[in-house]
Amino acid sequence: MSGEHRLEHDFLGERELPDDVYYGVQTLRAKENFDITGIPLSTQPMFIKAFGAVKKAAAFANRDCGVLDAKLADAIAFASDKLMAGEYLDQFISDLIQGGAGTSCNMNVNEVIANIGLEKMGFKKGDYNNLHPNNHVNCSQSTNDAYPTAFRIALFYKITEFIKALEILQESFRRKGKEFDGILKMGRTQLQDAVPMTLGQEFNAFATTIGEDVLRMREAQTLLTEVNMGATAIGTGVNAPEGYGEKCIEYLREISGVPVVVAEDLIEATYDTGAYVQLSGTIKRCAVKLSKICNDLRLLSSGPRCGLNEINLPPMQPGSSIMPGKVNPVIPEAVNQTCFYVIGADLTITMASEAGQLQLNVMEPVIGFSLFTSLEYLSKACLMLKARCVDGITANAERTHQMVMQSIGIVTQLNPIIGYEAAASVAREALQTGKSIHELAVKEKKLITQEKWDEIYSLQNLINPTFINE
Repeated sequence: MSGEHRLEHDFLGERELPDDVYYGVQTLRAKENFDITGIPLSTQPMFIKAFGAVKKAAAFANRDCGVLDAKLADAIAFASDKLMAGEYLDQFISDLIQGGAGTSCNMNVNEVIANIGLEKMGFKKGDYNNLHPNNHVNCSQSTNDAYPTAFRIALFYKITEFIKALEILQESFRRKGKEFDGILKMGRTQLQDAVPMTLGQEFNAFATTIGEDVLRMREAQTLLTEVNMGATAIGTGVNAPEGYGEKCIEYLREISGVPVVVAEDLIEATYDTGAYVQLSGTIKRCAVKLSKICNDLRLLSSGPRCGLNEINLPPMQPGSSIMPGKVNPVIPEAVNQTCFYVIGADLTITMASEAGQLQLNVMEPVIGFSLFTSLEYLSKACLMLKARCVDGITANAERTHQMVMQSIGIVTQLNPIIGYEAAASVAREALQTGKSIHELAVKEKKLITQEKWDEIYSLQNLINPTFINE
């Protein structure tokens, strides 16, 4: 072995590694084999943190069961703490999409922990006789229980962050709802004039619908707390000492801060991906609704001279390389595109979940990649939408009021007094002649008095209508 390199071996043979790296031969092979996304495990610090919690809990459980020396358990715990603190991130080089059901990620973690632990004990990296990635760091484990357990804990952390982003956006819409509370505008169905409302009511509804997604995300999050630690290869617990699984879960709850519980049926839990499918569907639901909100913002701000022009989005950049003065709704557009990605990722997760066979679903890495990126991208999109769009929205109150009073849609309020047929006749004539509903109903046809008109079409009655039939 040279001074700057070391030799490591697995059952496929020997490989030379730079002496300053903490990963080992199996991670090197993974790097060479799986050059797919260019997005390594290091980009997921919460996943690495979760792996650290799993390995530390396993080490302590193995120590308590008498199958791992206390000095080795302490070394593994020391290294795991370093991972949970966010150190050594550059040593996690495995591509997030890989064959082997996550074995490369698991071994990347095992090797890094082993080499950190070796240095802590005064040995050289690669001196695995004293602390071995498989025999010690992976003791009483398999990729098939360690990987999904770490995955679920990482998802739990990420969902917490996503919920925070949703709540921040929700509060921004709620503040705008209060700000726009007294601004009259026309509501629309099928893109046609319907009945009056306030701009505040519209923005409050945006806040409400996001709040519903917060509740659904919390429900989906609870599904992730059931883990299969102790299952080892397929759920039979082969090579794990008696009582190991229960002890490991107890330690894991304390170390991770996630209320994990052991699955009742470890055989089923080792291959089941139902929680991921449901979580993905819930994230997709958020994306669909968020994209719809962005569609509305783009419509409401369209123009400015030849569109709805009810609201103004903050100008973020010039909108055209050829049309001077054009400003586009680039922030909602970017959020729309993010939502499209999330919706597509849901199909990937669906197909990967369906593709499991027998006692294991080997497609879990692409499920992880898709869920991690969906949560990250959508979290960033929510925060961007809040900070660079919603917070700066202003209303064109005079225009929205004028559009209401010129709309044919306000004839609906006359139905209880003059009847649907008479109201339809007024609406048809208004559409044909360009005259206002007020001009026809009050001045020309004298279907109602000016006093009754003022009562029906007061601001308060338009936005919180009471039943008036005489």
